[in-house]
Amino acid sequence: RIRTIYSSKLIEYDQDRHLGVFHVSCEAGTYIRTLCVHLGLVLGVGGHMQELRRVRSGVLCEADNMVTMHDVLDAQYQYDTYKDESYLRRIVRPLEMLLTTYKRIVVKDSSVNAICYGAKFMIPGLLRFADDIDVGEEVVLMTTKGEAIAVGIAQMTTAVMATCDHGVVAKIKRVIMERDTYPRRWGLGPMAQKVKGLVKDGKIGKYGKVNESTPADVSALYGKEGESKPLVEEVKEAEDEEDEEADEVTRKKAKKEKKEKKEKKHKHKRDADEAAVAEAGESPEKKKKKKKKKAKDTSDEE
Repeated sequence: RIRTIYSSKLIEYDQDRHLGVFHVSCEAGTYIRTLCVHLGLVLGVGGHMQELRRVRSGVLCEADNMVTMHDVLDAQYQYDTYKDESYLRRIVRPLEMLLTTYKRIVVKDSSVNAICYGAKFMIPGLLRFADDIDVGEEVVLMTTKGEAIAVGIAQMTTAVMATCDHGVVAKIKRVIMERDTYPRRWGLGPMAQKVKGLVKDGKIGKYGKVNESTPADVSALYGKEGESKPLVEEVKEAEDEEDEEADEVTRKKAKKEKKEKKEKKHKHKRDADEAAVAEAGESPEKKKKKKKKKAKDTSDEE
């Protein structure tokens, strides 16, 4: 695997023990043990890793974010005894701290749960957004309270978000928030409520299929009466027809190849017979006459 080394600096080298200490800033997934072996190969002396210490991971670093287990115990004791959670809040950090480097998009509360269920983030749910967002850039979707909902891939630039009134803002890459943290808000529009009422009254099928008692204005939305059929069945029938056509073409091709092969075989046989006759010094016509004469003589003798 190819990984990027952003920086590498030698901190200390002990000539007596032949030990060196160096600091590396690298891409996630880099094998430092292999890097040490490669450095030894380049230097021509051989090398291996004796000790590895991770001093930073993402935005968390050793100097600012590391705590001991004693700190955790002390923070919990202070909270239990004095009801003071300030120490505990310094020890246990919120998840959103890891996402501070991403550009942010603020989402309406009505769209939060749909995103948690994996829906694409659309323009109607957009509230606020950061500057200089580019297409394909990773962004964090957040609530008005600052809670992280998901990490997404932007499908619009900032300028398009500001001027457009429809379309997909971001595709979801990773959902962070638990489902049903916010209430469901889809299926509450006027048309959805109307369809639910029609299903309840039996004027439309359970899954939106038009029947004989469906009102004309609704059946017009779903297609002409008598022509309504589930989309899955239509797709399936189309696929079956395509498969049949493909099979027919394959059969014809195989038949043609078989016929050509047979003709080729007969041709080779004829050529071989003619060559054998030519070697014997007789023409094919002569041979045929000879055979006929022989057959006639045999019949006369009988």
